[in-house]
This record gives sequence, structure tokens and C-alpha cells, in this order.
Amino acid sequence: MLVSVGVLQIGAFLALTHMALLYVDAGRSAILAYTTPLWVVLLSAIFFGERIGTVRLLAVGCGLAGLAVLFNPLELDYGDRTMLLGNGMLLASAFVWALAIVHVHAHQWQATPLELMPWQMLLSAAVLLPLALLIEPRPRIVWGWPLAAVIAYNGPIASAFCYWAFVTVNRSLQATTTAVGSLGVPVVGVLSAALALGEPLTIAKLAGLGLISAGVVLISLDARRRA
Repeated sequence: MLVSVGVLQIGAFLALTHMALLYVDAGRSAILAYTTPLWVVLLSAIFFGERIGTVRLLAVGCGLAGLAVLFNPLELDYGDRTMLLGNGMLLASAFVWALAIVHVHAHQWQATPLELMPWQMLLSAAVLLPLALLIEPRPRIVWGWPLAAVIAYNGPIASAFCYWAFVTVNRSLQATTTAVGSLGVPVVGVLSAALALGEPLTIAKLAGLGLISAGVVLISLDARRRA
């Protein structure tokens, strides 16, 4: 569980998404990185033997259709290898998070998530620090209150608290149901990127977000019906 959450859910997810942001805009990144529920459905069927059923098949179909829209040649330049690499890293980040969600749900807990979280964060730092030094050996750091505010938000709030909260919820709910909680992130991400960064709300981006969101909602409704 230390490795699953520390290395996969925190370390690998953060590394892949942050590197992908060098090549992919923030709104698109938010959509692709949070396709996690689609992979959770498939992994739950493989490892838990959960029956997918008609509704979940339709949900996965909607999600794949959303990905197809986002990856259509008119929206994505297939001649840009860095862009393809960035999109691939975002899908990989969603998949490794899905692996962690499935493991957390199946694990027989002896310690609480709060007891494990400091060690999981430390393990993720042990993974991320060498990677950061390898990729950016001489970072340009501007010391001041803006940097302090960014660290204070991203460290204890956006990382430690949110990961602890997510793992805590994941222990008591179905893996597919838990993943639905992440649906608000791409919606907020796309809108925030448009408002704060001026990123265009393209038809493909909105259609992809809508189809993937529809798939996640179908998964949620089906999980509630089975509960």
C-alpha cells in the first residue's frame, strides 16, 4: 500500500502530469488525466471479476468516443511528437492512478490512511526529487511570497490533504464509485484554463469532455443501482 499510493497515485501521477503540461494545454490535460474511471471499470472487471454489464459497456463506449474526439487528426497534430508524448503521459497517469484505486479498494487495512500518508508522501518525494534533478538540474527559483503561497497550497492542501481524503473515501466505496469523485476536476480545469489562461474552448474539447463525463455519470448511476 505504501508503494501503490506513494509511487503510483502520488509519485507517478504527479510526474507524468507535470511533464505533460510542458507540451499539452491545461484544459486538455485536465480531461485526459482524469479519465481514471474508465480504466477502473476495466481493471475491476479483470482483478475483481466485476460484471461490466450493458450500462457500463455504454459508459466505456462514451469515454472511448470522447477520447476519439480529442485525438482526431483535426484536433491533434500527429506530426508533433512532443504533443503525442504529452498526451500519452496523461493517459498513462490516469491508468496508474486507476491501479492504485483498485488496490486501495481491495487491500485489507491494518493501519489508517492518515498513519500511512506521511510515509507515502515521503516515498513519493524520494521518487520525484531525483527525477526533478535529472530533468531540471538547475531550476530558476524566485524566492518570495508567491513561491511560498504555491508551496503552501500544493504541499499540505492540494497534495497531502486531498490524497488522504481520496484514499479514505476509497476504502469504503466501490472502486468505480470512488473514481466518479474526480469528475469535477476536468470540468473546473477546462473552465479555469479558459478564464485564467485564455485557452480556447474548442468544439472538440467540449465534446470530448461531455462524452467522457457522460461515461463517468453512467458508471456512477450503475454503481448506485447495484449498491
